[in-house]
Amino acid sequence: MAPTVTTTGTTHVTEHTVTVAAPPGTVYDLVADVTAWPQVFGPTVHVEVLEEARGEQLLHLWAFANGEVRDWTSRRTLDPAAHTITFRQVVSAAPVASMGGTWRIMPDDDGGCRVMLLHDYRAVGDDPAAVALIEQAVDRNSRAELAALKNAAELAGRRGETTFTFSDSVEIDGAAADVFAFLDRADRWPERLPHVARLRLTEDEPGLQHLDMDTRSPDGSTHNTTSVRICFADRAEIVYKQLRVPVAMAGHTGRWEITPHGTGVTATSWHTVTLDPEGVRQTLGPGATLEEARTLVRRALGTNSSTTLRHAKQFAEEAHART
Repeated sequence: MAPTVTTTGTTHVTEHTVTVAAPPGTVYDLVADVTAWPQVFGPTVHVEVLEEARGEQLLHLWAFANGEVRDWTSRRTLDPAAHTITFRQVVSAAPVASMGGTWRIMPDDDGGCRVMLLHDYRAVGDDPAAVALIEQAVDRNSRAELAALKNAAELAGRRGETTFTFSDSVEIDGAAADVFAFLDRADRWPERLPHVARLRLTEDEPGLQHLDMDTRSPDGSTHNTTSVRICFADRAEIVYKQLRVPVAMAGHTGRWEITPHGTGVTATSWHTVTLDPEGVRQTLGPGATLEEARTLVRRALGTNSSTTLRHAKQFAEEAHART
């Protein structure tokens, strides 16, 4: 996956490649399904499809670049017949002045394919330091994305076993704003939730949160997790990605949804988990099955989420009773 870099004037071009032991169509589908990127690609935190019609997509993406979460808007053109996807940022985040590129997925003679990821970019003001930062971010993210794409594509036949989504909900006789406030103020969770032993919350900007949390298990042990959250107060929703996952997991994303109805709301916790088969064997023993791991993960995450929802319900209903 060694990159090549060329420069023409102020436009810089990079190329990264990887060989994948999976059919081109399988790889293309993974790249095309941008809403699954947070689960597949390490740098991607969250993606929203703003518009979609006739092979064109307008996207809002949040992803890590050089250790910081950046967001931008991009337009993509999908060509499933040629197995290519082109993209161009519509609104870039400084120090990027413009950026675009292409995914090209080309069949090889062994039934697999070669994936080429091209980027072209310009830096604000042609600042050499900014160019170096962008090149570093593109290189790091491209390498990580291609490695993850290779792994996901080559395990695609087991995706139904390794990746699963579940939810827990509670009905609340209260206001969506109060439920959101409870979930948003995670810095108050150690005093409000029995399973949270310690939590450090930092915000890069309003609504973009980093959480470093110690959680108590039923056996009394504590487990540390780190995650990044994007909080949408206008629609009472919080999405997150866990950055440090247990050995048995390859990925974990989720969201809190608050849906008004009648005089109350429904609050729902969603989780999407991808298991790591080798990690499952390391954690649970060589004879452990993915189904056993699914059951354990579902119970552990669901228990904590349900506890949080119950306390959010109490908080919101007590606030409603005071009005």
